[in-house]
Amino acid sequence: MKLVISSEGPNPTDRVDPHFGRAPYLILFDSSSESFVAQDNSAQAEAAQGAGVQAAQIVVALGTDALLTGHCGPKAFDVLSAAGVKVYSGFDSTVMGAVRDWQGGQLEPITSPDGAGRH
Repeated sequence: MKLVISSEGPNPTDRVDPHFGRAPYLILFDSSSESFVAQDNSAQAEAAQGAGVQAAQIVVALGTDALLTGHCGPKAFDVLSAAGVKVYSGFDSTVMGAVRDWQGGQLEPITSPDGAGRH
C-alpha cells in the first residue's frame, strides 16, 4: 500500500503537519518496500486558495491508498473520497509514528472532513 503523510519537513522523523493542504511536505510511504519519498508541497502551502484541493490532487496522482494527517478540510476530503483514498486524521506525532500507528491496524478512517479548510 501507498500512504501519504502531511509533514512539517522532508524526513520520517519530522512531525505530521496538522494542516494537510498547507503542509510543506507530503511524504509518500510504500509499505511493500518500507521506503519514504518526500514530495515538496510548498507551492500548494503558499497558495492563496485551493491548497487542500491541489494537495489532494497530488495525493491521488501518486496512486495513494491512504492519507495520514492532522486534519482534512471538506473540499480536499471530497477529492480524496471520490478517488477512493482513505483518510486517517488526528495525528500528533512524527511521520514514522503515524505510519507505525497505521501499521498497528487499530485506526479507523474518517467518514467526513474534520477540518474547516483554509488553515
